[in-house]
Parts: sequence; structure tokens; C-alpha cells
Amino acid sequence: MLQTIRNAFKVKEIRKGLLYTFMMLVVIRFGSQLPIPGVDPTYFKNFFAQAGDALGFFNAMTGSSFENMSVLALSITPYITSSIIIQLLTIAIPKLEEMQKDGEDGRRKILEYTRYVTVALALLQSSAMAIGFGRQGLLIDYNVWSIIVAICCMTAGSAFLMWVGEQITDKGVGNGISIVLLFNIISSVPNDFMTLFNRFISGRSVPVAVISAIIIALAIIAMMVFVIILNDGERRIPVQYSKKMQGRKMIGGQSSHIPLKVNTAGVMPVIFASSIMSFPVIIGQFIGVDYTSIPGQILTVLNSGSWLVPSQPIYSVGLIIYIVLLVLFAYFYTSITFNPMEVADNMKKQGGFIPGIRPGKPTSDYLNHILNYIVFIGAAGLTVIAVVPIAISGVFSVSRISFSGTSLIIIVSVVLETIKSLESKMLVRNYKGFLND
Repeated sequence: MLQTIRNAFKVKEIRKGLLYTFMMLVVIRFGSQLPIPGVDPTYFKNFFAQAGDALGFFNAMTGSSFENMSVLALSITPYITSSIIIQLLTIAIPKLEEMQKDGEDGRRKILEYTRYVTVALALLQSSAMAIGFGRQGLLIDYNVWSIIVAICCMTAGSAFLMWVGEQITDKGVGNGISIVLLFNIISSVPNDFMTLFNRFISGRSVPVAVISAIIIALAIIAMMVFVIILNDGERRIPVQYSKKMQGRKMIGGQSSHIPLKVNTAGVMPVIFASSIMSFPVIIGQFIGVDYTSIPGQILTVLNSGSWLVPSQPIYSVGLIIYIVLLVLFAYFYTSITFNPMEVADNMKKQGGFIPGIRPGKPTSDYLNHILNYIVFIGAAGLTVIAVVPIAISGVFSVSRISFSGTSLIIIVSVVLETIKSLESKMLVRNYKGFLND
């Protein structure tokens, strides 16, 4: 990886892209420190202390801008939500599906719709926060003017980050939205390491501190290796294409394969499951539910900060619900991103077949059977990655850590994706140089 970056800096065009990306990330960091006028910055710090881990991952995605209530408090979460909504609608609405298959023009129109939905979602979220939390103390002076200022600042901040992401994609290196998300998560890592240091190392004897540091380092490295293996793991389905007569020659007949990733759904099942589990907790905090009542006890079960705590094992029932949701969403998201019937039909049109499997429906059934098996393995891997940090937090009473398994998946995926983008750009440049010579 370091060699790839070193080689990339030797190429003028790529070096300019890297420097442009770095400067835009610096601008984001400045923006995350700009407070919204008229907002009490300590409100959400106290709110987070009461809500526990319910908003931990969301705060990590914003680079702690949400907790600090800066102008970038919503970060790019409205864009991510908008992209998911548009992706789901392409399955339900035939016109959008045709647009998606209509080459570059169709994708450009879908991107335009995604932008509109992003602004609408940002406006909706900022309005709910400014009005709902404003009357509870978020706004120092709760009046129409302060509400409008807060809504405009948060909506504009989210739209600005969306623009920055698109600019990085066009003029920088890699996928801009992914890099912005990666940068936000990494910005919270120093605080997470400080939390681990204060909990396991500070104040201990030298031998205990050294052993604790080694165990923490090995645990993080092991998690990263596991995430890399899960991210790169795939099942290759062999495909043989029949020969065709063209003129006086026989063409085709080559062998290929269909790569089915083990973690087909990526990090989306974890995000969906976490969002559904945390949403009732946030609403409970919003309306001030008494946690000694039955509704309050139910919300405690849904709060990940209460799971796997030795003194309160009954609340770990929520972890079982979380795992079930994670597996269900893994199958659901895979079903909308990979269509075995469509793949089988395309293979049949191109004269391709899986050795030993008849074209058409038997091929579709075979792919569906393999896919179900692979998705289960991927969901099990995601469960391990998501549950290990929760178990450590519960058993050892570690406060909320944003550098969780979900964050690791995003970090590793984006870093690998960016490195591959750099390598492909250098490869294209080498081809151009060879052809020009």
C-alpha cells in the first residue's frame, strides 16, 4: 500500500488529485469546528451521556460534528440515506430501472434525483432537530429566527459535504463520498484510543500496562485482518462460453467466472439493523420516557450500551434481536443488488453456461442456492465484527467507542477501494505512455 502511494506521488496528475483531496478534507475539518449560531454545544454532550451507545455510530459517521453541533452536524448521512432510497426505488419503479440501464445519461439523471432527495432529507432532519430538540434546550433562545438559522446551517452543511464528495470524485482520488465518510470516522479514532488507554493502561503497573497494550493491539490487528478477509472473500462460479462461427473462423469458447462476494451486502445490514434498534431509543429520549417504567425497560433492551453487561444479563435479549435483524437485512439487501434470474438470462443470451448446469432456470436456481449459502457466511462474519466491540464494551464497562467493527468495515473497504483506484489510474497512464511511444 505504501509503495502504491509512493509511486502515485511520482505522477503529476495523480499527485495533484491527492493534494486536492487532502485540501478538501482540511476544509471539512475546519467546518466541523464551526458551531451553529444560537445553539448550546453542551446539550448533545449531555444527551449522549443519557442515550448511551444509541447514537455512537451516527456520531462517528459525522466525525463528532453531531455531538458538537457544528454546521456539518448532519454530515453526509442524508446523502447515504438518499442513495439507499433511490436504489430501492429503482426496483419498484420501472422508469428508474430503465434510466439506470441507460448508460451515462441515465446515471446522471439518477444522481440528480439523489441530490434533490438529499436536500429534502437534510431539510426534514434539521427541521425536526431544530424544532424538537430546540424547545428542550438545544437552542439558547427558542424563537422563529433561531430555528430558521439552525435549519439553514445544517441543511447547507449537508449539501456542502455532498458537493465536496462529488468534487473529490471528479478532481481528486477515489469515491469522494466514501472518502469523506472514512475521514469522519478516522477523526474520532484518537479519542477512542484515549478511552482505551484510560480504561486499561493508565494507572496500572508497568507489566500490566504492557500486557494490556499488547492485547489491545493484537485484538485490533486481528479484527482488521478478519475484515480484510471477509471483504475480499469470494466464490468464483466457472462459466464456459460456446464457440460461434463468424465468417470462416470460430470465435469465443473462452472460460470465465462469476465472482460472488462473501460479504455481498457490505456494511449496509449493520447500518440498517443499528438504525432500527437505535430509532426507538432516540424517540424515547426525545419525549422523555421514564426508564423505570415498562416502556423505558423495553428501550433499555434496545440500547446497545446495555447488552452483555454481567450485572444485567436480561437486557442482552436486545442483542439477539439485533443479530436476527442483521441476518435478515443481509439477505434482503443482497436480493435487491443481485438478481440470479437476470444473470442467468444474460449468460444464456451470450452463449454462456455453468459446466454441469443447464442454461435458464436451472442456472438461476443454482446461483440462488450458492448465493443463500454465501450470504449466510457473510452475515455470520458481519455478526462477529459487530458483536465483538459490543461485548468488550459490556463486559469491561468501556464507554462508547466509535472505532467499532462497523467502522472497521468502512475503513478497510474504502482504503482498499482507494488503493485500487490509484493502481488503475497508474496502469492507465502506463498504457497511454506505451501507446504514445
